[in-house]
Amino acid sequence: MDIEKIPGNEMWWGTLGTVRPFPDFSPDVDARDLQTALVKKDVATLVRILTNRNNAQRQKVAEAFQQVSQKDLSSVLKKALSGPLEDLMLALIMTPAQFDAHRLRQTMEGMGTDEEGLLEVLCSRTGQQLKDIMVAYKLAFGRYLENDLESETSKDFSKLVMALVMKEERNTKGLIDIHLIDEDVKTLAAAISGKKTDSAPWIQILTTRGPDHLNRVFLRLEMLKGETMEKMVQNHFSGDFKLGLRTLVGCIQNTPLYLAQRLHGSMKKSTIVRGIMVGRSEEDLLCVRREFRKLTNTSLYSTIQKEFKGDLQQALLALCRSEDM
Repeated sequence: MDIEKIPGNEMWWGTLGTVRPFPDFSPDVDARDLQTALVKKDVATLVRILTNRNNAQRQKVAEAFQQVSQKDLSSVLKKALSGPLEDLMLALIMTPAQFDAHRLRQTMEGMGTDEEGLLEVLCSRTGQQLKDIMVAYKLAFGRYLENDLESETSKDFSKLVMALVMKEERNTKGLIDIHLIDEDVKTLAAAISGKKTDSAPWIQILTTRGPDHLNRVFLRLEMLKGETMEKMVQNHFSGDFKLGLRTLVGCIQNTPLYLAQRLHGSMKKSTIVRGIMVGRSEEDLLCVRREFRKLTNTSLYSTIQKEFKGDLQQALLALCRSEDM
């Protein structure tokens, strides 16, 4: 299957995503082509169209498909496809908030909670994105995300999760407040200096400050304590709360690196790969690719070629977009 190229540097400017608006876009043409492909069971065409349109364009294609066929595109795709490819195509026609809402719901279904999957979404999204996800979650499932999270978690981990989902970031723009940085460093250091670690200041500060501010705090705290943030979290916290702090610190310091590490450790798990490839394709997947290459000395594109086959492979390659030499 040939992957459609997006010509022209103007389509690449100002974004770190790999999926951009498709030029000469016509939702009506795409809708008719999808309808024909579904009749002919031409999976390659389904994949080619849906992976070469950005999310806003895919929403228009879904609307046009409804008008042309009087059928819901998601329902038709469910009947035509199966397995991981079906999941990927359905993910592509959700809005970003709907997709993350479904991912969060999946982490809480069945026996036990997938804490790492839950944290990936909560720690890598902004406060506004999380508000949108909460709305989408209520519309999709008729449930309140915060209530489900509270019932699925406990103790300090529950406090961290609730603070994340309700976070209101301060100091994300404008001048750096040196006084507040100094105060935060002292507060975080004091919380881990006594006989008993106090988790509350770590939750409060790490969920109410912007990343620029926190990275300055982290740098000064590392100099003060003589160890990395990762070591501090490892040495002073435990259990799910330690996992939560480690994930949150990793995302604050370098979200693409955290996601590259998650891909590297979970490449055989299609749900994790799908979540990152779809979720970051219009945001920072170029950065994730770069970090993956530095981390593994292998490109993400080549790794996908090795680990996946058939139309699923082609869909993931289309989202990845190109090789990194």
